[in-house]
This record gives sequence, C-alpha cells and structure tokens, in this order.
Amino acid sequence: MSCDISAGRLRACKNNLGGVASLYLVNYVEDAFTYSVSTGLATAINPLVTVAYEYQIDGDTHNLVQDFVSSKDNGTSVNTQTLTAMLKKMDASTSAQLNTLVYGKTIAVVKDRNGVYSVVGIDDGVDFNVNASTGSAKADMNGYTLTGTATTKALAPVLDSSTITAFLALVD
Repeated sequence: MSCDISAGRLRACKNNLGGVASLYLVNYVEDAFTYSVSTGLATAINPLVTVAYEYQIDGDTHNLVQDFVSSKDNGTSVNTQTLTAMLKKMDASTSAQLNTLVYGKTIAVVKDRNGVYSVVGIDDGVDFNVNASTGSAKADMNGYTLTGTATTKALAPVLDSSTITAFLALVD
C-alpha cells in the first residue's frame, strides 16, 4: 500500500446537511462488509449478516464524529468513532433491548441527512453506553441517550448503491 496521496478535492457545494437521519444496528459478524480502504467503499455484505434493526430517530441531537489520528513516534493510525443518538420515551421492551446492546457486540450503519450510509465499528464492533433519563422539567426529554464508541484502522466505509439495496432488504 502506497502512503502517498493520489488526488485532490474541489470545493464542495453548499447543498449539504449535517446530522444523522437513520440508525441501524447489526449483530457483529467478522468481515460483515467487504470494503476497500483505498476507495472508502463497502461493496458487499457477508451472507452471515441476516438482519438489521432500525432505531428510528428524529431531531437534531444525533451525530457521528470520527477522530482519525496518527502517531509519527509509534507508526500507528487509529480512527475513534463516536456515535450519539437519542431515543425518546422510555419503555420496558426498549430497556431490555438496550441492556442486550450494552452486553453484546454490534456494528452500526448510519444514514446521514445527505443519504450517505456509513459503517461504524467495522473492525471490532461498537461499544455502547446507555443513559436513561426521565428529565427534570416537564419539557425535558424522557428517554435514552446512546453513545457508541469504536476504534478502526480507517474512516468509516460508505456503502455503494447496490450494497445499500442489499442492506435495506435485511432491515427488520
């Protein structure tokens, strides 16, 4: 693998939106998506991935932050991915699923408001923390704040169009 960059980038148009539009969780499977670091594209799904679960979200409180850092001294590069999502209104069945989420190992697929699907935790899965809060004032949020953290060797791969179609067919 060459470490020399091979392309530049033109200025982006101002037709972009920030934020996360949809959150999907998949039980961890080794090599769940086939992807290329050099192109940044995920081009296939492992057949062992048989179902994805959608967690419907809305509002402006959800995001994915990727902090890709390298160390000249250590010769390493690590991308820390932090995913934050808020689920409104606490209930028993959601609490039970979120208990399992914290105990288990998952991969997240995030669709941003521009229609781009990215895979979070592709190398080793995502570790989730859950904060369940009733709020204090009547107008406060009652619900869950999910914070998922993963470390990977590259920025999150983006699903190509055929992989998006195949992935969405797995959504329960």
